[in-house]
Amino acid sequence: MPGAKTSPFIKIDIFCPVNYNFCMSTILDVSNLTVRYGKGPDQKTAVDNISFSLIRGEIYGFLGPNGAGKTTTIKSLIGILTPSSGSIFFSGKPASAISRTSLGFMPETAAYYWYLTPKELLFFYGKLCGIDKKTLSDRVEKLLDFVKLSRHKNSYLKTFSKGMLQKVSFAQALINDPEILILDEPTTGLDPIARMEMRDALLDFKHAGKTILFSSHELSEVEIISDRISIIKNGKILREAAPGELINDKGERMSLEKYFFDLVKE
Repeated sequence: MPGAKTSPFIKIDIFCPVNYNFCMSTILDVSNLTVRYGKGPDQKTAVDNISFSLIRGEIYGFLGPNGAGKTTTIKSLIGILTPSSGSIFFSGKPASAISRTSLGFMPETAAYYWYLTPKELLFFYGKLCGIDKKTLSDRVEKLLDFVKLSRHKNSYLKTFSKGMLQKVSFAQALINDPEILILDEPTTGLDPIARMEMRDALLDFKHAGKTILFSSHELSEVEIISDRISIIKNGKILREAAPGELINDKGERMSLEKYFFDLVKE
């Protein structure tokens, strides 16, 4: 992860210097999203008529207990699942293979082929994204340096620890220089130093104008870096607000962790 480094291909100092309205525009809009599994009496509603939007350049924390609908929502955003009803728009355009080219996705657990190296994996994904050879070659080297895996770039993934695989997955999510990063439990398996570096990296990307949606069970991390947070339970969003609003919601200051536990127990 980067620590004091900045993004390998984003110039933070030139992000949106003039057009403030563009900076504050809605980049992701989800309306009345519903996802059901099965049919007849065995049908289950995993996501129940939820709506939310992301503003360009913000970090949005997506919280909920296991089975709440977080991953199902994310799978709908990236196109793995087709919603039963509702709509998803990216920068005003309906979700499609074309509009989703602006996304970068980091899964909670990636099932990569064990006998690829990080360098080969990033080249593979870069080619899928249609990146030209020269740009891709330069970007792969910079990304491997960015996530501190340069000296392991030719080692098989089967030899990597969970934390190292998370770093590879993060680099993969960045390969197409996405406008929106969608991260499912990005700090899983990372040691405390790597978690701090991941947090700093996300803040760097926010300052570069990237928009980030991430789910996490690390509530302290979510509280520190998120501009807004939504809490989902049983497929429904219970609350959405800035962290400061949430922890002062009941007239007394409390931690996000305590607020979350109180809310999901109700």
